[in-house]
Amino acid sequence: MSQTARSASAQPGARGLPGSAYASYVLGLLTLVYITNFIDRIVLGILVAPIKAELHLSDSQLGLLGGTAFALFYSALGIPIGWWADRANRVRIMTAALVCWSVFTALTGFAHSFLVLFLARLGVGIGEAGGVAPAYALIVDYFRPASRARVLGCYSLGIPIGSALGYLLGGYLTTAFTWRMAFMLLGGSGVLLAPIFLATIREPERGRYDDSPRARAAPPVSSVWQLLAAKPAFWLLSLGAGCGSIMGYGLLFWLPSFFMRSDGMSVLAVSRLLGALLIFGGIPGILLGSALADRFGLRNRRAYALVPALAFLCILPCYAIGTTLPMGPAAFLLFLVPAALQLVWLGPVIMAIQQLVPPTMRSLASAIFLFINNLLGLGLGALIIGFASDQLAARFGSASLRYAILGGTVFYVLAAALFLAAASRLDRDFESPAAGQIP
Repeated sequence: MSQTARSASAQPGARGLPGSAYASYVLGLLTLVYITNFIDRIVLGILVAPIKAELHLSDSQLGLLGGTAFALFYSALGIPIGWWADRANRVRIMTAALVCWSVFTALTGFAHSFLVLFLARLGVGIGEAGGVAPAYALIVDYFRPASRARVLGCYSLGIPIGSALGYLLGGYLTTAFTWRMAFMLLGGSGVLLAPIFLATIREPERGRYDDSPRARAAPPVSSVWQLLAAKPAFWLLSLGAGCGSIMGYGLLFWLPSFFMRSDGMSVLAVSRLLGALLIFGGIPGILLGSALADRFGLRNRRAYALVPALAFLCILPCYAIGTTLPMGPAAFLLFLVPAALQLVWLGPVIMAIQQLVPPTMRSLASAIFLFINNLLGLGLGALIIGFASDQLAARFGSASLRYAILGGTVFYVLAAALFLAAASRLDRDFESPAAGQIP
C-alpha cells in the first residue's frame, strides 16, 4: 500500500476501505441514486403514446422532449458542476442534484402544453447534471485501480436497471392511474431518498489510492484543458461513446413506440418487453465489458477501447433482421443481443477516462466526457430518429420508425471506428501507473 493510502486509511473520515461493508454500501447507494436518475430520464419514453394523444404532439416535438430538452442544460451545466466537485463536497452536490431532478420530474405531471413539458424536462436536466461525474470520482476514491472497471461497471448497472424500472413503473402506474400520476410518484420517491444519501455517505480523500506526481490541490480549468488537449485518446473515446449513445438513447426513447406501432402492443405489454430486454441483456452486457476490461486492460490498455469497438460492430446484423420480424421468440433474441452489446462500453471507457487524468482532475474530466457523450446521445438521438420518422412517414406510413431506426445504426459503425483509433493512443495517454494497479 502506498504512503497516501496508509495515511488515508488512518484518518477517521476516510474509512470504508475497498472490500469493506461500508465501501459496498457506498457503491450500492450511489447505484440506487443512479437508478432513480435513469427512471426519471427514461420514463417519458414509455409514456409517449398517452402524452401524444392528449397533447397532440408530433414525433419531432416528442424527440425534442425525449432528448434535446433534457440535454441542453444537462450537458452545459455538467462542466461547471464537475469543476465545482473537484473543489467541494461531492456528496452535498449530488444530494442537491437528486432533489432538483426529482422535483422537476414530479412537476412534469402538471404539464398541459408542449412548452411546459419542455421546461420541466429542462429542469430534470439541470438536476441530473450534478449526478454522475461526482459519483465517478467518489467511486474511484473508494476502490483500487485493479478493480475499478468492475466497480464502475456495477455502478453503471443503474442504466439498465433504472431504464427497465422506468419502463415497467411507467407502464404499470399509467395503467393503474394516469401518465401524470406516474411522473408525480416517481419524482416523489427521489426526494425521499435524498436525506438518506446525505446522512450516510462520507466524503473520501481524493486520490488516496493513486500515486500521482500532481499536486493534491485542484488545478485551474486551463490546466485541465491543456492536459486533455494533449491526449487524443480522451477525445476519441468521448466521441465514440457519444456516437454509440446517439443510438442508445434514441432507441430507449423510440423502441416503445416502435413496438406499439409495428406490433400493436399495449403500453403495459411494451413496458414488460423492454424491461426484460434491459434486465436480461443490459446487465450481462455491462458486467461482461467490465470484467473483460479488468482482465485484459491492466496488461494491454488498448483493450479498454477494443472491447467496445467489437461489441458495436456485432450489433448491426441483429437490428437489421430483428426490426423486420413480428415480435416473438426469434425477434426477442435478436433484440436481446444488442441490448447487451450496446452497454459493453460503459465499464472500459469510464475506467479509461479516470486514468487519463490525475485524481484532482477526475470530476471535471468526467464532466467534459459526459458533456460530449450526452450532447450527442441525449441531444440528438431521440431527435434524429423522430425527425427521420416524420420525413419517411409519407412513403412508409406506420413503418417509418422502423426505417429511421435502421438508418441510425450507421452511428454504431462510426463509434467503432473512433474506438479503434483511440486504442492506438491509450498507452501514450494514460497517466503514470497508480498504486495497486497490478493485483
